[in-house]
Amino acid sequence: MQTINRTQLFRASCLSLLVTSLSFGIRAGTLNDFGSLFGLDKTQLAAITATAFYGFPIAVVIGGFVVDIIGMKRLLVLAFLFHLAGILMTVFATGYWSLFLSTLMIGIANGTVEAACNPLVTSLYTDNKTTKLNHFHLWFPGGIVIGSLLVFAINALHLTWEPKYILEFKVGLMLIPTLIYGYLFSKLDFPVTERVASGVSTAGMYKALWNPLFIFMFVCMFGTAITELFTGQWIDVLLKNVSDNAILLLTLETGVMVLGRGFAKPVLKLFSPQVLLLISTILASIGIYMLSTVSGPALYAAAIIFGMGVCYFWPTMLGFVNQNMPKTGAIGLNLMGGAGMFAVSLYTIIMGRHYDQIVAAANGNSVTAGPKILQATLVIPLVLIVAFTGLVIYMRSKNKIQPLQQGEGIQELSV
Repeated sequence: MQTINRTQLFRASCLSLLVTSLSFGIRAGTLNDFGSLFGLDKTQLAAITATAFYGFPIAVVIGGFVVDIIGMKRLLVLAFLFHLAGILMTVFATGYWSLFLSTLMIGIANGTVEAACNPLVTSLYTDNKTTKLNHFHLWFPGGIVIGSLLVFAINALHLTWEPKYILEFKVGLMLIPTLIYGYLFSKLDFPVTERVASGVSTAGMYKALWNPLFIFMFVCMFGTAITELFTGQWIDVLLKNVSDNAILLLTLETGVMVLGRGFAKPVLKLFSPQVLLLISTILASIGIYMLSTVSGPALYAAAIIFGMGVCYFWPTMLGFVNQNMPKTGAIGLNLMGGAGMFAVSLYTIIMGRHYDQIVAAANGNSVTAGPKILQATLVIPLVLIVAFTGLVIYMRSKNKIQPLQQGEGIQELSV
């Protein structure tokens, strides 16, 4: 008989997401260094970055289709193997294509983690989904903070090693939490997904995906993901000419996100998820506008406001869908995540080329390129303000759908 240790499973899930976010934080802090080492331009760097973002949706969508069949544990074993391979391939990278393939492997690993862990969290905490998804996704910005600070600290040491060895050391640090989460998951029993436990058929799950509200949220996920992840991942590149500490701006922004998601429970008592999304979009718009127009110490205020804005986007989008449309199950959660990352991958490629075009038009002067890219991106959260205003109005006029009831309670061990 299986005994499900909810607390240990949640902790191991958070650690696996930490590895996912470390890959973002460390990549953000080493992107320019890799470019210098291998002689890559911004178009090539954008293509490498985008690889992680479209490796993610491939994995998260496929994972969404098979998680109920093979189980969440097997998916997480695959995530561990992809993480291990991707990190080692990055450590031993020799140029553009090796970086491209290693980043793709890490992106697939990251997507597989989300494909398993998002339905795992909602299955473990059926009565508190959005709050626990925020607590789980706290470790995404948390890992970016840790990764960014590690990169900053290593840079501050002014090591006399060859640049390639320093980069290998930075990336290799991700092996430590990877090995730990792989070990933890191998020792734990897993529940079935909430959809399976509640008796909703596979056909019923696919039918629920055609709900107009789900389609609306699916499309909105494009915008919230681009606003959060493109800006965060490229902040070092976009603002390197207007700030000597662009990577610290990323650390400050993500630090705000950690605090915000940590306090998700009282915040969600004050605001419904749809109202929280509207407030978040307004703050994100203000933050991006300030990042693109101010300089000096005001940039830190801009990073704080932007962090407050994007803080609740990802987990609250997932929580809203699963709470209000629970029959969409794991595939609904994972299609949302896949949509977001796929949008970011395409947008990153487009903006990387646009960045190089701006620099070329200015005869190599890149001072204004970053702010111009941010100003173009500002259009997205402005559109989302209109969309989420409509969502708030719609939800006020609609009877709320009650979440599925778990057929069997999950046994909690004392720890």
